[in-house]
Amino acid sequence: MSYNFPVTRTTHPKEKPDQKALGFGRYFTDHMFMMDYDEGQGWHDGRIIPHEPITIEPASCVLHYAQMMFEGMKAYKTPDGKVQLFRPDMNAARLNRTNDRMCIPHLDQEIFFAAIRQLIEVDSDWIPSEPGTALYIRPFIFGDEVSFSVLPAKHYRFIVILCPVGSYYAANDGGLSATRIYVEDEYIRAAVGGTGFAKCGGNYAGGMAASAKAMTKDCKDVLWLDAVEHKYVEEIGTSNAFFMIGDEVITAPLMGTILPGITRDSVIQLLKKWGVKISERRLTIDEVVEASKNGTLKEVFASGTAAVISPIGCLYYMGEDHQVADGKVGPVAQKLYDTLYGIQTGSIKDDMGWTVQL
Repeated sequence: MSYNFPVTRTTHPKEKPDQKALGFGRYFTDHMFMMDYDEGQGWHDGRIIPHEPITIEPASCVLHYAQMMFEGMKAYKTPDGKVQLFRPDMNAARLNRTNDRMCIPHLDQEIFFAAIRQLIEVDSDWIPSEPGTALYIRPFIFGDEVSFSVLPAKHYRFIVILCPVGSYYAANDGGLSATRIYVEDEYIRAAVGGTGFAKCGGNYAGGMAASAKAMTKDCKDVLWLDAVEHKYVEEIGTSNAFFMIGDEVITAPLMGTILPGITRDSVIQLLKKWGVKISERRLTIDEVVEASKNGTLKEVFASGTAAVISPIGCLYYMGEDHQVADGKVGPVAQKLYDTLYGIQTGSIKDDMGWTVQL
């Protein structure tokens, strides 16, 4: 089925921001997509309207029981002026996996793609072209049924908003830089059987206390340990984590506590292509500390849509700093960033079949 949604254009277009000072999540385009769901009717009345505040009843279930989900992806402008997405099929599939966990109705992938494609066309003049920039795409769904019953809602809204962005970490505006990370051994992010693999708001709100604590230790974010034994490394902040010990790169397996990151999957595929040993297995923080001490901890980095690759130069654990190699950006992290961002922006040929031109 082909979708063509009605468009109501804004009568008050915003002034475009300076592309060299975009930040992340500071500016939003002129329009947004909105669609409704009603039980018995399904998804209906998709439309593009001016980006503006929405009205919501104070008793809406999302405000009390957090029945919601979101996705995150980017559109890039290529050197020849075209616009492309990076592996959007994986975003669409993950959206519905999260919907299953949050008891939200599935969204047809054709609706998902059509909404994003048409919205980007309407706001195409907002796509930045400066190095390191992109158009961030935030699709999300929430239940807004007026009810205090702890049951799945019968009415939902699907919304897509757009945001021109620079580097997620301001320190990376001039290129990659290594950060200091706090190893969190008190709070937990996710447990088996929970929602760790889903992109839902509560996962992230629950992590803020740990992030705030990390900042008091002059750390950028946290390295999460497992919920049961507090010994196995899992994610870094809201991103997937990779550890290079000797000639092996190790990342936590997908056991229900790890977000199946699209960048994570891309990193694994690229490392395999390059002949780098990559393992999805459990790794203890004690092994990481020992590798730091004996000099075999070559690199640590995180991967995610927002920052792509985030190198880690030091881990703060149990009151002690554990340096990663020389504390600087490692060659594997740099090559991964250059390759992924190059493919995403069209400056490197996509021989993986990952990009979709709009």
